[in-house]
Amino acid sequence: MDDSYTYHEGAWHEGNAPMIGPMAHSFWMASSVFDGARAFSRLAPDLDRHCQRVIESARSFGMTPDITADEIDRLAWEGIEKFPNDAELYIRPLFYFADGFVTPVLASAKFMLSVFTAPMPAWEGSTACLSPYRRPSPESAPTEAKASCLYPNVARAMMDARERGYDSAVVLDPVGNVAEFTTSNLFMAKDGVVMTPVPNGTFLPGLTRRRVMELLRGDGVDVRECTLRFQDVLDADEVFLTGNYSKVLPVVKIDDQQYQQGQFTNLAHRLYFEFAEREGRKKI
Repeated sequence: MDDSYTYHEGAWHEGNAPMIGPMAHSFWMASSVFDGARAFSRLAPDLDRHCQRVIESARSFGMTPDITADEIDRLAWEGIEKFPNDAELYIRPLFYFADGFVTPVLASAKFMLSVFTAPMPAWEGSTACLSPYRRPSPESAPTEAKASCLYPNVARAMMDARERGYDSAVVLDPVGNVAEFTTSNLFMAKDGVVMTPVPNGTFLPGLTRRRVMELLRGDGVDVRECTLRFQDVLDADEVFLTGNYSKVLPVVKIDDQQYQQGQFTNLAHRLYFEFAEREGRKKI
């Protein structure tokens, strides 16, 4: 990747510089955790929350981070400032194990941070289908972390959806309730109430999801976390998604069900970007 910088072992490196060798535990055992934040127009909304969450993910893997969330925040801004003011960027702090055979050597945990160009998706309707693949339970995978090893399952669901002509997929949890879209959280509105799947340990309740819930509730909207079946989503008045990569996007079709871009979708989008403009500037 040409338009990228990565901080590793105390220095910044331009481009896709080689940093992890074939004997690294993370290379063959997927023992890495990461987070993703966004920067656009020199705004990085909720960057502090993303930096804190990657620390929490690392600890859940048995890592002892030798860097604080505040230090990651400062490094992220160093990376952001290497790009033009109008750049649209992805910020990816990551911890990984360097040594081990099946089980990692806990003391070998290392940190890197990449900042790279990633244009924001256009504000347009997204489509999805029901995926045949499901999210794992906490007993079968490290679902409490934003872990790299969880993403091959996400990727196969997305590849299947795209082969069928959709942008994404609705993924169910192990017992058949709605969990999320492949790489974003799901919201629906019905009869004036906004609903989103209640966290049950099978999917990551995203930070953009959390922020949008806070903003909508602050604007007087009734927002509920609840157990949803796929039919509930098909019967919704409107559906939208939230996620760090896209922020807020309307969903206009799921399987054969069509949706209008509704008032709550538009409100969530407006409130989020007003928040980003108000709170997303560098603070340290």
